[in-house]
Amino acid sequence: MAETTPPSGGIRAGELILPAPAKINLHLRIVGRREDGYHLLSTLMQKIDLADEVTLRPREGIVLRCPDSDLPEDETNLAWRAAELFRQTVGARLAGSFGVEITLKKRIPVAAGLGGGSSDAAAVLLGLDRLFGTSCTREELIGMGVRLGADVPFFVVPEEAVWASGIGEVLEPAPVLGETLVLLVNPGFSVSTRWAFETFALTAPKNIFNLTSSQNKSRAQPGKNLDFSGEREGGYLVNDLETVTVTRYPEIQTIKERLVRGGAVGAMMSGSGATVFGLFPYALRKRAEVCYADLRQDYPLTYLVDARHRAVQ
Repeated sequence: MAETTPPSGGIRAGELILPAPAKINLHLRIVGRREDGYHLLSTLMQKIDLADEVTLRPREGIVLRCPDSDLPEDETNLAWRAAELFRQTVGARLAGSFGVEITLKKRIPVAAGLGGGSSDAAAVLLGLDRLFGTSCTREELIGMGVRLGADVPFFVVPEEAVWASGIGEVLEPAPVLGETLVLLVNPGFSVSTRWAFETFALTAPKNIFNLTSSQNKSRAQPGKNLDFSGEREGGYLVNDLETVTVTRYPEIQTIKERLVRGGAVGAMMSGSGATVFGLFPYALRKRAEVCYADLRQDYPLTYLVDARHRAVQ
């Protein structure tokens, strides 16, 4: 269980260092589809204590470096696109020329359903706003975020957990998991988010897109802790995308079953996958550690982290 979260953000010698936390989806329903093809969601997301590190330094132009990674370092990377979008959106407020060097240190598995790329992009937006003193409002940051991706708005707001709806831009503060360890298991392959959504749309019953019946009416109040004790497959732990992804990748179901046998009070795929998480209350820490050691023998990309993201952004 190596260090999973970098130090809290701060300015040092002209550079700004920020953590970009991962997330898990504790609930994910697809509740509709707009005419432009975007899916409407109802999802409960929580930031967890696994994070990339984003370092920003003022300079001419936009330069992205991703050391020890195979990630692209050009405009195809969401972090680079975030910097360019920031320049286009608030460039008129800058006293001088705009430019930044972004160094991205990855800890979150790529294309894993944990929001790593979205969180990196959000950290760039937040960091540039702070570095250049542009005083962007919450609404402006969310507006830029949704242009980059459905998960980005969640990462630009300070809340640890939210209910997100619309295409990800409507955010409502949500209860958080308290005193819980999260065991993340990535099987080592990625799942295309586009494929998962398109396959769900093709295979779901025609009446699945029901905006009222798909909403969870028993939402706990913000500030309260979620309690998953005794819960395995019901209640909050629902992921519409898991139903189609497991059909193509049955190993996801195998990992879920191993987590439950190992003592998890709940297990589910996060986002469009392929990472699976298991929830262990603090009282089951020993069982979580044994389960972690067992699964890590087969899946090197396995992490045991706290459900609460402790770094201050």
